[in-house]
Amino acid sequence: MDRLMNFLVSPVLKWALLVLAVVFPLISSNEYHIYVMATAFIWAIAVYGMNIITGYCGQLNLAHGGFFAIGAYVVAILTVDHEWAFWPAFIAAGLAGAIFGFLVGVVSLRLKEHYFAIFTLCVGFIIYLLLEKWEALTHGSLGIINIAPPEGFGFVDFTETVPFYYLVLAFLVLSVWLVSRLSRSLLGRTFLAIRISDDLAQSLGINLMRNKVLAFVLSTVYAASAGALYAGVVRFIGPAEADVVHTFDMITYLLVGGIGTLMGPLLGTLAITWLTQMLQSLEEYRMIIFGPMLVILVIFFPRGIVGGFLTWRGRRLANKASQQDQGGESQASVQTPSTPSADKQEAGNNA
Repeated sequence: MDRLMNFLVSPVLKWALLVLAVVFPLISSNEYHIYVMATAFIWAIAVYGMNIITGYCGQLNLAHGGFFAIGAYVVAILTVDHEWAFWPAFIAAGLAGAIFGFLVGVVSLRLKEHYFAIFTLCVGFIIYLLLEKWEALTHGSLGIINIAPPEGFGFVDFTETVPFYYLVLAFLVLSVWLVSRLSRSLLGRTFLAIRISDDLAQSLGINLMRNKVLAFVLSTVYAASAGALYAGVVRFIGPAEADVVHTFDMITYLLVGGIGTLMGPLLGTLAITWLTQMLQSLEEYRMIIFGPMLVILVIFFPRGIVGGFLTWRGRRLANKASQQDQGGESQASVQTPSTPSADKQEAGNNA
C-alpha cells in the first residue's frame, strides 16, 4: 500500500501518464474514444488556467467559461468571416484572452472573496448575452460553422482524429510544464502567499493588485487558447459555449482532481469525462448515480484525488518523524548503570 501511495505522488506518475497518453491511439481502435480523450485534454488545459487563479492565487473566477468562449469565437470569426488561417487566429485568440482578462481583472480584483466571485459570475453572463445577441459579429444563436482546422503545412492533416489528438497532447504537455515551472518559481510562491492571506503578502512587500491581475491574465490566456483549439476540432461554435455551466464543470474537475496541485486538473478532468462516458448507457438514470458518486468522492477526498494523497503522505512522514524523535529522547533518558569499581573510586574521592 505504501509503495502504491508513493508512486501516486512521485514524479514517475507524470512520465507514466505521458507514456499512456502517447500510446493510447495505438492501443485503442475506437476513433470516438480518441476524440473524447482529445477534447478532455482541451478542457484540461482550460482547467489548468483556472488552477492558476483559483488554486494558486485563491481567487474564484466564475467567468472562466466565458473566456474559453472568447477564444473559440475569435478563431471562428477570423477564419470564417475574414478568411484567416488557423494559426494566426489562434495567436489572436490568446491575445484577446489576455486583453479581456486584463480589463476584467483590473476592475474585479479590487473586490475580495465572494464579491469577486459574484462580479465574475455577472461578467460570464454578460459574455454569454453578447455572443447571443450581437448577431452582426457572432451570428447570434445560429452560431458559426465551417471553422478552419489547424494547418499541417502539407505534412499532417489535422482534420483527422489521431493527428489532432497528438497536437492537443503536445499543447497539454506544454501547459503542464509551464504551470510546473510557475509553481516552483518566485512568482508562484508570491501567488501562494496571496492565497494564504492578503495581509501576509503585503507584509512581505508583495504588490497585491499587480500579481492578482497577472495571475488572472495567465488564467484567461489558458482558457482562450483552449477555446481556440476546441473550435478547431468541433468546427462549430454557438453561444452555449459561454454558458456558466461549463465554468462549474471546470470547477468540478478541479475539485475532484485536487485544487492547487500540479496533476489534479488533468486527473480530475479525465476521471469525470470517462465516468460520464461510462454512464451514458444508463440514459436518464446516469445523473442519479453520478451525483452520489461525486458526493462520496468529496466526503472521502475533500482535497481531491491528488490533494488527498499528498495529505496522506504528509501525515505519514510527520508520524515517522515524531516516532524517531520520541525514540531518540527515550534512549537519551536511559542512564547507564555504574560499576562497583567506579562507585569505590567516587567514595574515595569524596573522603
